[in-house]
Amino acid sequence: MTKEDAQGSTAEEAQSKKGLKKQQKEAEKAAKKAEKQAKLAADQQGTEEDDFAKDQYGISAMVQSQQKLDRELVRVQDLTPEKADKVIWLRARVHTSRAKGKQCFLVLRQQQFNVQALVAVGDRASKQMVKFAANINKESIVDVEAVLRKVEQKIESCTQQEVELHVEKIYVISQAEARLPLQLDDAARPEGEGDEDGRATVNQDTRLDNRVIDLRTTTSQAIFRLQAGVCMLFRETLTNKGFVEIQTPKIISAASEGGANVFTVSYFKTSAYLAQSPQLYKQMCICADFDKVFCVGPVFRAEDSNTHRHLTEFVGLDIEMAFNYHYHEVIDSITDTMVQIFKGLRDRFQTEIQTVNKQYPSEPFKFLEPTLRLEYTEGVAMLRQAGVEMGDEDDLSTPNEKLLGRLVKEKYDTDFYVLDKYPLSVRPFYTMPDPSNPKYSNSYDMFMRGEEILSGAQRVHDAQLLMERAIHHEIDLEKIKAYIDSFRFGAPPHGGGGIGLERVCMLYLGLHNIRQTSMFPRDPKRLTP
Repeated sequence: MTKEDAQGSTAEEAQSKKGLKKQQKEAEKAAKKAEKQAKLAADQQGTEEDDFAKDQYGISAMVQSQQKLDRELVRVQDLTPEKADKVIWLRARVHTSRAKGKQCFLVLRQQQFNVQALVAVGDRASKQMVKFAANINKESIVDVEAVLRKVEQKIESCTQQEVELHVEKIYVISQAEARLPLQLDDAARPEGEGDEDGRATVNQDTRLDNRVIDLRTTTSQAIFRLQAGVCMLFRETLTNKGFVEIQTPKIISAASEGGANVFTVSYFKTSAYLAQSPQLYKQMCICADFDKVFCVGPVFRAEDSNTHRHLTEFVGLDIEMAFNYHYHEVIDSITDTMVQIFKGLRDRFQTEIQTVNKQYPSEPFKFLEPTLRLEYTEGVAMLRQAGVEMGDEDDLSTPNEKLLGRLVKEKYDTDFYVLDKYPLSVRPFYTMPDPSNPKYSNSYDMFMRGEEILSGAQRVHDAQLLMERAIHHEIDLEKIKAYIDSFRFGAPPHGGGGIGLERVCMLYLGLHNIRQTSMFPRDPKRLTP
């Protein structure tokens, strides 16, 4: 045997030893795996055999209206000590879950209310049931049968502080994905609190990109319930005052304000515009003897304003009414409507106000009865006294509006006031000039916390004067012919105003961005969701 042959056979032996070792390892691995699988199968079989509560929990079949159950589901907000020791059913979302030994604590949430629930190993719940409950993904919807129990110590983290649920059955009705785009606790954290201790907060764009989740927070729930309250009180008050609710077209042939800030839409073989306000139609209804009208509907503004208070689409609360002798009759009617809304919110929506204040603290909204009314010249004088340089006929800038709001609050202790007699040059063509001073007009704005929420005026109700004013504003008379013609057959003196719903809610609650009070906001940079 040569030296090379000897070396070759040694290498082969080493290789075969290596191969044997590898085979042995693989065999051991396979045996272990088989053993593990057999153990798991045995455990599972044992588990199924041992799990006396296996029918008390699980993932329900999709609800496809297969059956009608004669089962009453109780609302979370109705879970009070008076119902203690009763067995109840309820449907809610899993807000949080925390397993601790042989028990699992859940917080179940329903809109702005939540309650603690306990799943504990015992006569009614098995180990497996507790494990199942602990592993339900946050935001999943569950049906729960439970006994309501009083608690000795208040549960500070829940709205229902004096009771908790002792769960006997729990079924998942709709499962949420494990990974949420944002955590509700982060989205509901009070301003500044996250910065102090390094906990996460959620920025505005993330909220708006995932609006469906963000709207589930207790704060969002409270904001939009209060907003519904504003609409309800607006309708209620005006209906009681003898106003008629009207619906007006939103696709129109000419810019309603006579300005350039309109959205143009294709309309068959021509172009049309989205209404900047229901202005012309409200007035036509007055000419048609409806006397006092209001409407609630979308308003469109093609203004490239990326500010805290501007939207390209918002909800307008519009009022128009005939008056007898003086347009102040209109101002009095509108301010009284606003005062009734403020009182109604204060008296009927205290829970919502307090919920929002927990996350966004603010001073309670103050108003006077009767409402404070200042003339434009008085407002300008107050600003000049505070060091602002402005001309008699200059329009108010946003900073000056806010400053005047602070000055009025200091002097009169009110967050709501009217500024009357605006310069004619800064108002639309249909505004009635002041008979005693042609530089001014019978027009007014209303302010909340130093920001404008309503713009209004006595309207020109004479066709000839209206044409003159339109020509002065360089408006094509042909495009507003139907509007002008409305005044040719006798029109009562009238006035009104338009209120921005989202602004009213934002300012009443002391919030800092109008996107917080618009359910699915539209601004120059946002068209979805």
